[in-house]
Amino acid sequence: MKFAADTHAHTLASGHAYSTIKEMAAAAGARGLQALALTEHAPEMPGTCGLFYFQNLDVVPREVNGVRLLMGAEVNIMDPEGNIDLPEKTCKDLDIVVASIHLPCYGTGHTPKENTRAYVEAMKKPYIHIIGHPDDGRFPFDYEILVKTAKETGTLLEVNNSSMRPQSSRRGTKENILTMLDLCKQYDVPITTGSDAHVDADAGNFSNVREILEYCNFPEDLVITTDWERLKTFLGL
Repeated sequence: MKFAADTHAHTLASGHAYSTIKEMAAAAGARGLQALALTEHAPEMPGTCGLFYFQNLDVVPREVNGVRLLMGAEVNIMDPEGNIDLPEKTCKDLDIVVASIHLPCYGTGHTPKENTRAYVEAMKKPYIHIIGHPDDGRFPFDYEILVKTAKETGTLLEVNNSSMRPQSSRRGTKENILTMLDLCKQYDVPITTGSDAHVDADAGNFSNVREILEYCNFPEDLVITTDWERLKTFLGL
């Protein structure tokens, strides 16, 4: 399976990442990618950039080192009502928006029903394209509802390469991803692939993603990042 795009990566603007836009683009190009999404953490993540960063992204060239850049955000799902930490207008002006649950922003102690509602309400927002790393066992939820809602709303579910690193703080990720992928096959729901790179060495790194997709014999036609033209159409670019 050959990947054409990476829909989730970070530069040093996110605060706990370590490479520049040019370094990330060069690394993605070296891996043979056509497109790379730079999705900085939205403002409620400690140490990241502020609102003005996202509002000024139109100044960034959309092609660097032969790689098409998608300038976007990884917004934080803040609560079980699916509220996020960037305004709607700002999100609509971005090339791509990933919505994720992160411990510092969402907190702990929510029930599986509340976590499920958080994802469902986020997916109802038409300017959210992707649910990022829905694989963390620290936030249990109903995967069947997630997949069915993704189909209804046209939201992509992410298989996140970083989640499956041995050093990852997320829990039960491989088992959870396999559950999600089985349901995606059952309901014919497409997925996306994100490196979640925080350094240029990992831009476009899908080693763990490839392994798990091959393990469960996941159909290539449901992996939208294998076809840049298809992804571009999905994003309305």
